Amino acid sequence: MDKTEKPLLLFVDDSKVMRLAADKMLGGEFRVEVAEDGLQAWTIISQNPAISVVFSDLAMPEMDGYALLEKIRTSDDDGIAGLPVIIVTGAENDEEARTKALRLGGTDFISKPFNSTDLLARARAHSHYQQERKELARQAMIDPLTRLGNRRYLQHRLKQELALSSRQQTALSVVQIEVYQFNQLFVQLGKRRADMVLMKLAQVLRSVVRKEDSLARSSVAQFTVLLPSARAEGALRFVDRAMKVSEKLAFQHRGKAQRLPLNIAVHTPSSLGNSSPGQVGKVLEEYMKNARNGGANAVVSDGDEARQQPDARPVLTVEQALALLQSGKEHVVVNALPDLKRQLMPLLQLMRRESTGRETV
Repeated sequence: MDKTEKPLLLFVDDSKVMRLAADKMLGGEFRVEVAEDGLQAWTIISQNPAISVVFSDLAMPEMDGYALLEKIRTSDDDGIAGLPVIIVTGAENDEEARTKALRLGGTDFISKPFNSTDLLARARAHSHYQQERKELARQAMIDPLTRLGNRRYLQHRLKQELALSSRQQTALSVVQIEVYQFNQLFVQLGKRRADMVLMKLAQVLRSVVRKEDSLARSSVAQFTVLLPSARAEGALRFVDRAMKVSEKLAFQHRGKAQRLPLNIAVHTPSSLGNSSPGQVGKVLEEYMKNARNGGANAVVSDGDEARQQPDARPVLTVEQALALLQSGKEHVVVNALPDLKRQLMPLLQLMRRESTGRETV
């Protein structure tokens, strides 16, 4: 077996003799990382997602095995929180110590002095289980049509990125891109051709995301992009790139080429740690609702909602405004044009008073 294909284990013990013995016994089948205390082990775990099993002693300086186990089980990263942790116990560890370790989430136990047979048996069993669990989780997070991450994947990544943003006080932006009036498009084209449109949109979006970004199909006609380290202005630059590549997408309907219209919602959550995936989802849902009301290719972002950047608000043409008014959606026109609302309100109030006065006479 090639060394790069071997599962990676972490063995934590303050005894150099024990670390060397474990490396010698496990090194034939596994890549072995070692740490001399829980603090060093936590650094390794945090930086290396390839670790499949952790063996840990209990009595160690700096951070003992109990504290390491608790840190692993309470991690915001689901991959770390689910790591198998095998507690290595010695003669000094009584039943009470085992019970405490089990309560904190210990997966299994092995006693000192251990032999290669017992150590390998546990390493094999738990590393294979971890690999199978990761593969099943990966398959459950893939959208079968576009081969992008699905909604479950998005929630998983969003939780991780929000935690990282809060911990490191770095920016994070979330962009949702939705095909405008997809239901009508589906009726026009049929399922097969509509699916082709979604697949092509997924391809062009994949071409503009960075390596560190996460792209997922979050609903039938909606894609969501997580942009770590991107502030609001950076997210809007990404939107410009996405709109430009999407302009190249066209489909034939009744002999005419039609471009693919989109709606876009952009949100940059606070890095103070007070944003949850659910709260981010609610903000994006409200923004997307406003974008849909704004018509094809409307973009709604935080600045638009807070009215800090009125020039960035989607602009309605006279024809669009008249069409919305005729369909009884006056509130859409008013909400999309806050300055107009402020200017017209006194006139509307005057007309209402005059109308009431005439009825009284």
